Amino acid sequence: MSAVPLMPKATAVWLVENTSLTFDQIADFCKLHPLEVKGIADGEVAAGIKGSNPITTGQLTHDEIEKAQKDTNYRLRLAPPKVRLPEIKTKRGPRYTPVSRRQDRPNAILWLLRNHPELKDAQIMRLVGTTKHTIQQIRDRTHWNSASLAPMDPVTLGLCSQIDLDLEVQRAAKDRPVTPVVDGGQTLLPADVSTNPDYEPSYEPEDEYGGYGAQRRREDVERAEADSVFAKLKNLRGPQEEEDEG
Repeated sequence: MSAVPLMPKATAVWLVENTSLTFDQIADFCKLHPLEVKGIADGEVAAGIKGSNPITTGQLTHDEIEKAQKDTNYRLRLAPPKVRLPEIKTKRGPRYTPVSRRQDRPNAILWLLRNHPELKDAQIMRLVGTTKHTIQQIRDRTHWNSASLAPMDPVTLGLCSQIDLDLEVQRAAKDRPVTPVVDGGQTLLPADVSTNPDYEPSYEPEDEYGGYGAQRRREDVERAEADSVFAKLKNLRGPQEEEDEG
């Protein structure tokens, strides 16, 4: 996007009054519509606006204007600035909190500490516009109003937006260490193993309840218990019953 001169309408007024440039040339330089420039020439637009000389402001030169007046197809170009100011980088300060909401900040801090302990102090400071000292007091329960504090969602209180809160939570989640996956125990056998007719399950499980041979081992125990019961019943039978059977 090409640069726009300072006070484009005032500059257009001066060019209309003091040069023989075409409406198209002035409109192109001031980034206006040609009909708007024609309205300035007719006194219908920009009435009461004092013209601004682009030569004294260093935006045009006499040679540039004369060159454009001789060639109607020529387009004016802004003169390069004589002094280039460095870009000022403004440091973002803490979030401003309305006076009517400032008494709710401790409740919001308590809510964040309980529901999102992964958040860093700097993130809480950005969300609710507080200080690190206040956060530490609420965390240690040394705040002067600790007994009356109640956790309240900062989004509901209007201290921050849900988008800002979600963004800070996502940033904190990226910094958290990855929890290793723990073996959950038994897993399903591959299909080529379980469907093999020659497959024999293992009888050496890892523990009392795990392993592929657990079900078969339980069946063996139940069978042994049944044999023991029948043996005891046989011992309890009297001699007469044995003779009758004989």
